[in-house]
Amino acid sequence: MIKLATETDAALLSLFDEMKGKGATGLRQAAWESFAAKGLPNRRVEAWHYTDLKAALAKPAPIASVYAAALTLPAKCGAIRLVTLDGVFRPDLSDLAALPEGVKAQPLREALGQGAAGIMALIASSDVQTDDAALSLNAALMQDGVVLRVAGGATLEQTIELATFVSSEEAQSSFSRNVVIVGKDAHATIVETAGALSSAPAQDNQALIVRLASGATLDIITHASGQSDALVRVMSLLAHLDEGASLNSYALLEGAGLLRRQIFARLDGERAKVSLNGATLAKGRQHVDTTLVVDHAFPNGESRERFRSILDEQGTGVFQGKIVVRPGAQKTDGVMQSKAVLLSDGATMNNKPELEIFADDVQCGHGATCGRLDKDQLFYLVARGIPRVEAEALLIEGFANEAFEGLENEALRGFLATRISSWMAARAR
Repeated sequence: MIKLATETDAALLSLFDEMKGKGATGLRQAAWESFAAKGLPNRRVEAWHYTDLKAALAKPAPIASVYAAALTLPAKCGAIRLVTLDGVFRPDLSDLAALPEGVKAQPLREALGQGAAGIMALIASSDVQTDDAALSLNAALMQDGVVLRVAGGATLEQTIELATFVSSEEAQSSFSRNVVIVGKDAHATIVETAGALSSAPAQDNQALIVRLASGATLDIITHASGQSDALVRVMSLLAHLDEGASLNSYALLEGAGLLRRQIFARLDGERAKVSLNGATLAKGRQHVDTTLVVDHAFPNGESRERFRSILDEQGTGVFQGKIVVRPGAQKTDGVMQSKAVLLSDGATMNNKPELEIFADDVQCGHGATCGRLDKDQLFYLVARGIPRVEAEALLIEGFANEAFEGLENEALRGFLATRISSWMAARAR
């Protein structure tokens, strides 16, 4: 257990005392004990070597308790929106009536209160598998979220957005968790939005658990942004893929203070496929960390990871990627790539690709690059009358959008491209 040697320890224990009786008591207690044995991660923890969460959360904020009754949310991407605000699912702000046939949504706190066996087991197994302190803390203190079920055989024409916002004007923390279960041979597209509606120094710890039955396909488009350099946010994606299942993930992370997105994907069936893609935009003193582990447990699995980082001013980027191939997972095909462009002398990029292979008939590789804009390409554009600022923007936008080339939904691909263009336009001012 945590010894109350510091104010941070005492504050976290106080938060747990507040939440431990709000459903799933045994699960929360186990998660707290797991967290307490490790404590907040710092640079001495290998998986957190480049991101010091302990320092960032030296003063844990109280759990959000005042929820905005009426507010204006950012425009939707044409999707059916389900909203979690300050850690609490808000039916009044959600499009529950618009959910198509074959889709059911339930507040997580309701499922926890009912002791829903399937949900409890899924949460417990996910946390044990990752052994991550931030995720254990999320499970111990989780307030609410959405449980979304897609029936087997369903093909959803409409996109569903799981939107999580922090809105308080004061320093508060929120702990939300969404669960998505996609049935056999079903197909769905989810937009995961993580936003901030105020410039308060919020502390946001959120998780998304995905379970794909055999033959299921899920596309996840993640967009994270914020309004304050004091925002500290941890986003965790845990995915379990059964035989023949496919997960395609695309993420745009616009830095706001400290942002870490961590992905734990386990291919639990033969011929499962996962594709993880993303772009990072960071400036000022923003710190954006993408850390992932792809675990191949069965034969004939396939994984692709492609990430792009654009860093300006004193911005810091992190990419830690690990592909694990377990004994017996023969014929695994895995490729991981990270590329970064530094737009200033003060920008920093940390790349750490890893392979752990315990099978002898596999095809796996990784690569990482870091550098400036190509001078020849820039000269080519400027020589043809394009102003230097516009030429830089064209090259940078093209570089970032490489991460989204595989996204088939044109509207969502256009939305991400627009966000990148807006970031570049703000940089030019």
